[in-house]
Amino acid sequence: MPRTDRPHRTDATAPSATTNTRTTTNTRTTTNTRTTTATRTDLPSAPDTPAARAALALATAYHSPSLLNHVIRSWLWAEAFAQHEGRDGIDHELLYVSALLHDIGIVPAFDNVALSYEDAGGHVAVALTAGAGWEPSRRVRAHEVIVRHNWPAVDPAFDQEGYLLEVATGLDISGARADVLPRDVLRTVLTAYPRLELAAEFGAGVTDQAARKPDTQAHRLVEGGVRAKLAANPLESLG
Repeated sequence: MPRTDRPHRTDATAPSATTNTRTTTNTRTTTNTRTTTATRTDLPSAPDTPAARAALALATAYHSPSLLNHVIRSWLWAEAFAQHEGRDGIDHELLYVSALLHDIGIVPAFDNVALSYEDAGGHVAVALTAGAGWEPSRRVRAHEVIVRHNWPAVDPAFDQEGYLLEVATGLDISGARADVLPRDVLRTVLTAYPRLELAAEFGAGVTDQAARKPDTQAHRLVEGGVRAKLAANPLESLG
């Protein structure tokens, strides 16, 4: 069942789980191009599309406040890395939908008895984007990006959106490349979407996944010390 401890929102850009106001520049985006021309401490606007709105609604309904903030931050970090590295040709709608749904396979309603949580989440994205009218090949891309976010590394020449989501989640979970993005960008995102109990919740969730599915990426994460990395993440001291 969806979570019932907060309103089910359907707006394109969610507020933080702990705040009701945001200061952003509300510019529209298309599927493959962005029109945001904000200063570096402004937050980008989410794509205003049926798939993006549905992804946010689903994430809001089923994630805890900590995990909801995590998936939104992951999108924001991905966009920030893309801007920092001067990357063009990003499918911003694909990146947003994939980021919002990349951990939904951890929540009980979508936990799969055999599949890794990222694989299960990828299938949720396929179903959601099919309902939004995406072409089959683009639905597959959503699955690929979500699965690849849990790879040890993704070559941007092979999958640019997968690469961006991998480095973004690496920053938010383990603190990888925490010195790359400007400090004011980090603080702005963390103020809007604080970390709350992410370290405890995600650590417990991925440990459970690893115990039940030892042949999946969750086991690699646990063996690699993900719980200690979460606790030591420098973002914890910023927000």
